[in-house]
Amino acid sequence: PGDRVAIEPGVPREVDEFCRSGRYNLSPTLFFCAPPPDDGNLCHYYKHNANYCYKLPDNVTFEEGALIEPLSVGIHACKRAGVTLGSKVFVSGSGPIGLVNVIIAKMMGAAAVVVTDISAPRLQKAKEVGADFIVQVKNETPQEVASKVESVLGCMPEITVECTGVQACIQTGIYATRSGGTLVLVGLGPEMVTVPIVNAAVREVDIRGIFRYCNTWPVAISLLASKRINVKPLVTHRFPLEKALEAFETTKRGEGVKVMLKCDPNDQNP
Repeated sequence: PGDRVAIEPGVPREVDEFCRSGRYNLSPTLFFCAPPPDDGNLCHYYKHNANYCYKLPDNVTFEEGALIEPLSVGIHACKRAGVTLGSKVFVSGSGPIGLVNVIIAKMMGAAAVVVTDISAPRLQKAKEVGADFIVQVKNETPQEVASKVESVLGCMPEITVECTGVQACIQTGIYATRSGGTLVLVGLGPEMVTVPIVNAAVREVDIRGIFRYCNTWPVAISLLASKRINVKPLVTHRFPLEKALEAFETTKRGEGVKVMLKCDPNDQNP
């Protein structure tokens, strides 16, 4: 029937300066399925640019292939953050994107990763995928959460990866990051937020953004094929494509972690 592939959903329509410099994700001409006005691919047949289709090795499942997209966010974020051997990393938020950042940070050599979230079940999932420490946030101030992160880690983290987009969490990220460290903003919230920018400035905390990913599919496929990482625990619910609406409602209710749509009605297994 053809090759088994994972598609990278963002494809530039033109070869511009961003493409030539290898940062095609920043191109204003980018087609991306499926934020409007670009159509998505919740269908049985879909045409995509061949240069952004990547063959899956026989030992990588379709489910793992589908998880390359969120995994790529973690790869891009951890690269932008400069995670390396011995890094102490704070991941804010234990949703799917927070979890893939835990997986990738550990893979890239982080000595310790601490994760915060308001959800106890999601924090347990973070432990399952490799987090060394977890902190459940309740009604604490950003400074208090930052202090708890330092306490469990034994030091202030050199790197913070903020995956919620919530104003209080961004504030926590600044307060928590060690002087001279790096805060990467992954989660997207409102356009305008109030943050202690002077605190970051006088302590030389670098604040970096990321926009999706670029040049990550080959890396992700290699990691999955070599079995150096395990993303299977991320999938908690599975639905056939015909029940896509039910799948979206499940996600909307905040149930589970990753909800997987299965295109083959005969394959509802992991």
